Amino acid sequence: MTKYDVIIIGAGAAGLAAAAAAVSRARRVAIIDMGESPARKVAISGGGRCNFTNAAAAANRYFGKNPDFVRSAISRITPYDILAWAQHHNIKWVEKSSGQYFAANGADSIVNALINDAHGTDFIMNAPVSDVKYNDGKFFIKTMRGEFCAKSVIVATGGVSFPAVGVSDIGYKIAKQFGHKIIPVRPALCAIKTNIFPDDLAGISFDAEIKIGNEVIRDSMLITHFGIGGPAVYRATVRNLDDVHINIIPDADIYETLRKAKTTNGRRSISTILSEYIPTRIAKWICNEQKNIADYKDSELRAISGKATNIVIPKCEIKLHSMQSAEVVRGGVDTDMISSKTMESKLQPGLFFAGEVLDIAGDLGGFNLHWAWASGRIAGENA
Repeated sequence: MTKYDVIIIGAGAAGLAAAAAAVSRARRVAIIDMGESPARKVAISGGGRCNFTNAAAAANRYFGKNPDFVRSAISRITPYDILAWAQHHNIKWVEKSSGQYFAANGADSIVNALINDAHGTDFIMNAPVSDVKYNDGKFFIKTMRGEFCAKSVIVATGGVSFPAVGVSDIGYKIAKQFGHKIIPVRPALCAIKTNIFPDDLAGISFDAEIKIGNEVIRDSMLITHFGIGGPAVYRATVRNLDDVHINIIPDADIYETLRKAKTTNGRRSISTILSEYIPTRIAKWICNEQKNIADYKDSELRAISGKATNIVIPKCEIKLHSMQSAEVVRGGVDTDMISSKTMESKLQPGLFFAGEVLDIAGDLGGFNLHWAWASGRIAGENA
């Protein structure tokens, strides 16, 4: 049986960040992972360009039972710390939009830097974990490639979304074994199945405003063959689910626009006017009647305006797309019994958790990777 100071279960973003921190403290470290290669999700993140941090990283961009849990970690490891790390590794970046940092030369540059930082770590790949036990001050980890022993264990197994890259619920099982509660998981940062738009509009994208609960999201939305997707919808699904209100013409008071056009340009059609703000096919879906706008009552104009500015999907009818395409999950290990300062379990000394396995999910745009770096590094500094 091989003995280590620290064993990390999971070779993803959080696990590699933890390994780098632990190795820098002269700990003997091993990473155990079920897959063939490290950082598989990192390699495909951001469409292969890896949105590795966001300047807006703050507690209000994270979600879970207790999103304030992230405050300590992200105040100690800031976006500027991550940019300094990237600069140290000669990783160039670009801002796709303000504050969203992507690796200019692709995700492989990030993966290679993470692996380089973990130099000295033993990588035990293709080794699904089947059991973890604690006895006499040590953890004993059973895998398909043998048994291993360590004084500390960091669980960085991620969530169960996007199973194509190889995922497991072993992190939740380990947590439950040591007395931790699991917040039920669901897909997040994903599309919504709905028939509010007809199939022939699939493929059209446009700027939209989505209100869900007290949150207002302004971003691009895409109509798909099964419902709606795109950044605005993805960002809505990571929040607490509630009635979804969609405004597809957020930059105009469309009722007033139509009412004025009725008196100043009464021979125009409503769809022609709406086409100045949204794609023509959507404008015709909203109002495809051929009569002139002058022939409409104000009450009819208000109803048409409502069809464009307040499309509602009731909470009870929200159907999230599957785990197969979700970027993250909501839910995971309840943070109540985890130290936000060290990532150590309050129930089992020597047991740490980092990254998406915890009940923390970030907004779209680099927030989840930032959480992985921050929580992983802190766990590695304390294990």
